[in-house]
Amino acid sequence: MKNILITGGSGLIGQKITSLLEHKGYEVAWLSRSSQDQKSFIWDIEKQEIDPEAIEWADAIIHLAGAGVAEKKWTPERKQTILQSRTQSTALLLRGIEKAANKPSTFISASAVGYYGMDTQTKLIDESSPAGKDFLSQVVVAWENEVKQIEALHIRTVMLRIGIVLSSNGGALEEMLKPPVAAPLGSGDQWMSWIHIDDLARMFVFALEKTTLQGIYNAVGPNPATNQQLTKEAAYAKGKRYLGIGVPGFILKIVLGEMAGMVLGGNRVSCQKIQKAGFHFEFFELSSALKDLFNR
Repeated sequence: MKNILITGGSGLIGQKITSLLEHKGYEVAWLSRSSQDQKSFIWDIEKQEIDPEAIEWADAIIHLAGAGVAEKKWTPERKQTILQSRTQSTALLLRGIEKAANKPSTFISASAVGYYGMDTQTKLIDESSPAGKDFLSQVVVAWENEVKQIEALHIRTVMLRIGIVLSSNGGALEEMLKPPVAAPLGSGDQWMSWIHIDDLARMFVFALEKTTLQGIYNAVGPNPATNQQLTKEAAYAKGKRYLGIGVPGFILKIVLGEMAGMVLGGNRVSCQKIQKAGFHFEFFELSSALKDLFNR
């Protein structure tokens, strides 16, 4: 396995995976709507067009593409974009693989812990837990169903249900620490299943290289934290003022609408399955993860 094709390669996670793979000697190309500094092939999800050479070139595909769920308010149009960016991109890859004479041996897809619902309270969730009923759950179910059609082509397929990714260059931490004073959201008691971006990138490479790995795995760290704990420790690590009084839930619902459920709810998710498969985390504790991110 030498050539790795990545969708969503220019994003936060994609860039980190690309760097790690190239450091290990892999050839990496991105599927993109336009030419990039990185080796790339062109695709257009809306037009359902893809350069057939991309699939022929790829020994494996890492599929990360999808519109950000927290970037804009959930209007009906935005919700459709969030769903279709995942299902239509996967369907386009499926058709490309079906037509290819040389099919990739491995397909690694991002997924999300949103599968379980935006608020599963204190219950410890594992990969066998049922899907939720809310919008994000429906998106992830539809997304994974498309990926399963690629798996049906007898291609080794792994889906990583990603939690809250901690990075110093964007993502959840940047949003949490954007206000002048950091404060928990709502009660602050809701669970946040986090993972350091380095561990997440390493997990994708682990899924790529461990040929016995197949199916669904939670991509979260071993020690979930409450919203209050994460906000407080992140503020201190960043040297930012922390206010222990939570932002009232009703205000968040007015400002964010339906999307407020994503920050007022939470999930306490287990990573035991990926650990039993042989993956070793570098960042077990929130304090060490934050120290690493903010002291680079």
